[in-house]
Amino acid sequence: MSEAKAPGSVLLKVTGLTKHYPGVVALNGVDFDVRSGEVHCLLGQNGAGKSTLIKTVSGLIAPTSGEITFAGEQLGTGDTHASLVRGIATIYQELDLVTDLSVSANVWLGHEAKRGPLLQLGEMVATTKKLLNRLDHGHIDPRDRVADLSPASQQIVSIARALSREVRLLIMDEPSAVLDDQEIETLFSVVRRLTAEGVGVIYISHRLDEVERIADRVTVLKDGQTVISGVPATTPPDDLVRAMVGRAPEEITTDRAPAKDELILEVRDLMLPPHVRGVSFGLKKGEILGIAGLVGSGRSELLRVMYGLEKPDSGEVLIEGRSLRHGRPDIAMAAGLGLAPEDRKSQGLLMEWNSIKNVSISDLQRFARGPLIDTGAERKAVATSLDAIGAQPGAIDRFVRELSGGNQQKVVLARWLLKSCKVLLLDEPTRGVDVGAKTEIYNVISGLAAQGLGIVMVSSELSELLGFCDRILVLRDGQCVHEAPGSSITEEEILNLVVRSEPVAARGA
Repeated sequence: MSEAKAPGSVLLKVTGLTKHYPGVVALNGVDFDVRSGEVHCLLGQNGAGKSTLIKTVSGLIAPTSGEITFAGEQLGTGDTHASLVRGIATIYQELDLVTDLSVSANVWLGHEAKRGPLLQLGEMVATTKKLLNRLDHGHIDPRDRVADLSPASQQIVSIARALSREVRLLIMDEPSAVLDDQEIETLFSVVRRLTAEGVGVIYISHRLDEVERIADRVTVLKDGQTVISGVPATTPPDDLVRAMVGRAPEEITTDRAPAKDELILEVRDLMLPPHVRGVSFGLKKGEILGIAGLVGSGRSELLRVMYGLEKPDSGEVLIEGRSLRHGRPDIAMAAGLGLAPEDRKSQGLLMEWNSIKNVSISDLQRFARGPLIDTGAERKAVATSLDAIGAQPGAIDRFVRELSGGNQQKVVLARWLLKSCKVLLLDEPTRGVDVGAKTEIYNVISGLAAQGLGIVMVSSELSELLGFCDRILVLRDGQCVHEAPGSSITEEEILNLVVRSEPVAARGA
């Protein structure tokens, strides 16, 4: 835990902040403040509203209502330039560095030193060196290409870029997600150096051991609301976990026969560090296996490796005993593996195509008649799949961009139903859909499992996994740290597993 110190003046104050999207309340009256020279940790489950809050403060999005003041003056919203000029800088989990440019070019990107129309390259290199020395990282050469730096050094470059604008408030979103223990300690030293200079820091993390070591105060969000506000970092971890879990989870149940004993999928010691580290498990016909873990734990990367979108360093994926060739999604699909990715709009759907084309693309050869497509047979088969999936009447002829989130997800599922896949990998299948559509999607997935499909499902909604899955694997830092039947583990236990750094002995189902 950071050393006790006299509280500084209030630097940032958020009052009654709300943000509404169609059908979704992302923030619902959030109150939050940060003092100069302190580290204020922001906690909450995925989807609690943390990202929306920091994007609002950073000017990326405008709130629906509420007030933000900075250094006693009202902060203009929906204007990133205004936030930057006032001294607010954000370092996101996915660093927004241009990796093919040099360190100094990244530090000065967007506000380059110029004399007339000419860049002052020497001045930018020299000033970058001073900033790196200030961060005790003078060993980084400003002329080095960012792509050649370690993740920890790239974090330092991002901080140097913030300092180049005379930062007064630094927002750090999961900055330790890709760092090892020594790199995290180095990061903490940099943070302490900044707060000693009066910089306020918002530190977003799910790791409670980090909170105890670096934070001065802690705020917890849940469902877009403030449930714990500005408590000391000495607050017992169990109390913070309980606040993140909040109310009892809603009951999500499905009636279906137990999974068969026959293995349909085997994953053996998959390795793609740092995202996937020696993951192994089996999946039975008709089984729904849940994957729990934080953003950055390797959940999505695991599915991508299994499907062939990423090539592992080692390990094996088998469907019905037959090993799949790494890095070949076409072979995985031919073997009966399907993937519904997390970002369906950019990765899973062709938004300017209608539902027919989006569904039939998984098995176009089936409708080929020489060089032509039998559109009648195509339409009939797609209609059957969409009806079975419970898609909105008339969805078959509509552009996918015109459909609701729930119906877009049903189009993705209908694609794999048409393909008659054997194993379906689902990454956040109910993200961005309303409550009614969620129930329909649960029924669809349950029905597919009842037909004998094996389902692997990643979800950030723990209540969803607990009420729906036969078995749950918990990932942390790319490793499987726990395995249990869905009926024998609680939200609180899962959160404790993913936010703590002590080794955990995995247990079998």
